[in-house]
Amino acid sequence: MTTNMNNLLVLMASLLITAPSAQAECTKLLNSDRLDFGVKTGLQEYDCPKAIDPISLKIQQVENKQPDTSALAQNLKGDPDLRSSMALIVDESTGEIIYSKNADARTSIASITKLMTAMVSLDARLPLTENVTISNDDIDRVKGTHSRLNVGASLTRRELLHLALMSSENRAAAALARSYPGGTHAFVAAMNKKAERLGMSNTHFADSSGLRSENQSTAEDLARMVRAAHTYPIIHELTTTASYDLQMPIYKRARKLAHKKLVLRNVAFRNTNKLVREKEWEIGISKTGYISEAGHCLVMQATIANQPLIIVLLDSAGKYTRIEDAERVKRWLESNSKPPRRIS
Repeated sequence: MTTNMNNLLVLMASLLITAPSAQAECTKLLNSDRLDFGVKTGLQEYDCPKAIDPISLKIQQVENKQPDTSALAQNLKGDPDLRSSMALIVDESTGEIIYSKNADARTSIASITKLMTAMVSLDARLPLTENVTISNDDIDRVKGTHSRLNVGASLTRRELLHLALMSSENRAAAALARSYPGGTHAFVAAMNKKAERLGMSNTHFADSSGLRSENQSTAEDLARMVRAAHTYPIIHELTTTASYDLQMPIYKRARKLAHKKLVLRNVAFRNTNKLVREKEWEIGISKTGYISEAGHCLVMQATIANQPLIIVLLDSAGKYTRIEDAERVKRWLESNSKPPRRIS
């Protein structure tokens, strides 16, 4: 009996010591906009309240708000005649749906996946200046896509994020997942956990690049993901950069001709969304995507007619249809925002 009592006292003492510490870490997480379970805090999921993600809470607050009766959606006329199979336009400030087309249909989302890849990478608070080397494990063996990131190339985590988000480099996304604590498997699990916390109930992730068709979601869920991604300043910065030049080692044959010296060449990467290069567009974040199962996709946060909007365009038939649909949305909203002509 005495031994059991002593064990109980020791257990109670340990709880008194560790509980405040765990509570303090939970408080830190609640006061931040990021989650990093098991990366630095050592916390397990059950140590903190389930609805801990402040980004998710912010989204819920917006969605629970009563729409402003003066919002643009109240007086919209006509139809933008979008060609994408699925589309959703949401007023970011009120959560009001302005336009919806098959928004609850689940579909493959291709490289739109990389927005979640970026959020999970940033949530881990891993050093952005840390170098990660591209390996054979990062080669695309699903679709056999080409990459200008040669095996052996060493890039900082920030550079990997930049290339994954801006020019949709698949090896960059794969390297981010592989270098995550616990590796790719843990990274994909964190992606699905983040989606769950954001209320993306019809979403599933199978890899970090979006090459696998099992990466699936709906326009409704992706609107939530875009809204969440827009709270990360670095995602805004990297997805709206028009181009990015990177110093890369030259190919082996050219290096041999250079007497085995390490010779660097300048490689220019461009944003896959040409709209970020057009002055008439005010874009907060942007991501394109394409695999045959998903069609051509585009998601953006953009301000049109002084309204902050989330635009989701999925499964466009042609390469340029998603861009043309975005232009249709812009013309439609701007034409509706013009004051009526006065007749004297």
